[in-house]
Amino acid sequence: MKETTLKMIDDLMKRYPALDVCRESIKQAVDTICESYRNDGKLLACGNGGSASDAEHIVGELMKGFILKRPIDDALYERMKAICPNEADYLHDNLQGALPTVSLMNAVALNSAFANDQAPDLAMAQQVLGLGNPQDVLVGISTSGNSANVIYAVQMAKVKGIKTIGLLGGRECKLKSLCDIAICVPEQETYKIQELHLPVYHLLCMAVENEFYDK
Repeated sequence: MKETTLKMIDDLMKRYPALDVCRESIKQAVDTICESYRNDGKLLACGNGGSASDAEHIVGELMKGFILKRPIDDALYERMKAICPNEADYLHDNLQGALPTVSLMNAVALNSAFANDQAPDLAMAQQVLGLGNPQDVLVGISTSGNSANVIYAVQMAKVKGIKTIGLLGGRECKLKSLCDIAICVPEQETYKIQELHLPVYHLLCMAVENEFYDK
């Protein structure tokens, strides 16, 4: 892990001292996500309610530039010029490097159809079954840590050999022991847990971006 990435983690702890108990699990999560991307994997994210919004938020930070610029590499630019010479400069100047990330919450047609036809609490697990590969990572976000649909998604991820990260609260819960890495922010009430989830996943996105795009 780069020194600049470690400094980001230190800065987070200075701004949110309560999160110091999560330092090691955050570092493990950064390493795990980076390993996935280095092996051409992707990140899958899921949650309910506000945590579903957090899953979408993570996609927004990883699939485009967050803190750093992410220029298109020269090899890809050459292919752009070969395939679409008139648009190549426009594409090169405006597209950004992406870290592949998928929210399991935005497949409205699939999720609603599966919920209607099969089992509502298995809609996320069905997407993990269809989209997940062993080199991927699943981030399951749950303030209770006992959300059945997130638990099923994590279980299916483990069946497929996918590393799992739980973004949880301070309560004892099933996901804490089920996930490979459990980031348990030290709060009990839902809104307070969510208030600490935001800086944690912002840090994860910043740190991973820094590992790949800080030159």
